Amino acid sequence: MAVEIERKFLLASEDWRAQVSERQYLAQGYLGGTRCSVRVRIGGEQAWLNIKSMALGTTRLEFEYAIPLDDAKVMLKELAEGPVVSKTRHHVDIGAHRFEIDEFDGDNAGLIVAEVELTDAAETFPRPTWLGIEVTEDSRYYNVNLARKPFCTWGSR
Repeated sequence: MAVEIERKFLLASEDWRAQVSERQYLAQGYLGGTRCSVRVRIGGEQAWLNIKSMALGTTRLEFEYAIPLDDAKVMLKELAEGPVVSKTRHHVDIGAHRFEIDEFDGDNAGLIVAEVELTDAAETFPRPTWLGIEVTEDSRYYNVNLARKPFCTWGSR
């Protein structure tokens, strides 16, 4: 069984951009579920099926499997509930930690979120000056919820 331990933050500045080591455009859609999210993601010429528990917080169950790209395209087109969430993922490495910074477009344009995966919920990690407030416990920032209620509909943020 796989467990994901992840913390999520808004950004306080654009200073992270000078530290990006790589980036990838991602498109993902959700196939439904109340106890878990089932996501199909395409990144470049690769595709994955991801199942994540719906638990709120730092630690969740997560399973991910590579799938054929053509199958993923059909799933996104024919089976995804709500709009496809698209974003550019930027990688910033600081020490032993990799921050994945997601810059959303489409209905979520203007939203930029940083995530850092940890091996333990109590693990310490660097806090660069560009890291803003933590939103790990705010379910609005979960990608599955951005598909259901995009950033552009939030009103007051």
